[in-house]
Amino acid sequence: MLSAVAMTGLADAREIYVNNRLGDDGRDGFTEKSQGAGGGPVRSLKRALEIAQSGDKITLANTGEPYRESVTLQSKKHSGLGSSAFTIDGQGSILDGRAPVPSLAWEGVNADTFRYRPHKKSHALLYVDGLPADEVKVKKGVAALPKLEAKQWCLFRGHVYFRVEEETALSQYNLEHAALPVGLTLYDVRKVVIVNLIVQGFQLDGINAHDNVFDTQMVGLVSRGNGRAGISVGGASRVRIEACLIGNNGTAQIRTEGFSRTQVINCDLLENPAPKILQEGGKVFVENDEE
Repeated sequence: MLSAVAMTGLADAREIYVNNRLGDDGRDGFTEKSQGAGGGPVRSLKRALEIAQSGDKITLANTGEPYRESVTLQSKKHSGLGSSAFTIDGQGSILDGRAPVPSLAWEGVNADTFRYRPHKKSHALLYVDGLPADEVKVKKGVAALPKLEAKQWCLFRGHVYFRVEEETALSQYNLEHAALPVGLTLYDVRKVVIVNLIVQGFQLDGINAHDNVFDTQMVGLVSRGNGRAGISVGGASRVRIEACLIGNNGTAQIRTEGFSRTQVINCDLLENPAPKILQEGGKVFVENDEE
């Protein structure tokens, strides 16, 4: 009987293809290339998750163009089935939460300093020419705008301030901010595998295993430049993070809370600008090759 159940899980598993350049959310998602009137890849990860059933695999085409989405995996629909895990294979694709700061949002403060008011101030981030800009932290109660060097920024009294280089116009910079909250949120799911995905530029976390996330693996991920954590694990979740590169996140590279248990195996955690692991609850077990 157990063998029959396992075979049923394998038989029912499907592969859903996503291509953000050649796909169309009106297609069925079950073939890698367009076929006939309705066959072919969908355009968004959001649509793939709407189509998906337990035990399915979602494969993202690495088109060189980031997927600019914030999505949630939730309940049995996005869990494993039998011997088949529910899988998202990014194939090296980028899931990106950034958006350009509107040029009209900026106002001049003086000859070389400009500011804008972000829609959401918590964990604000500013990116210059594709990279997180150097932030000057402002303590609560400070009355005066701190001194900024060229290409530095700060959050002060509800505004983001940015200083340009000498004889350089603001328009010469590609300025982006973290516009979307979380890249991937997982809630109440079982037996999930996320592999080969780059997650960057989200206001809070690259990936958040919020609660009741069990038997879940994150393998070969890069999570960088997110406002709070690269990966956050909370509630009663049980998560394995393996062979991942996590760095340049605002509060911690990996953050845990609640009664969670997190295994960190052979990961490269870059302690910049925040600590490698921040435990606000939960248990963390770290294992590296050299240990």
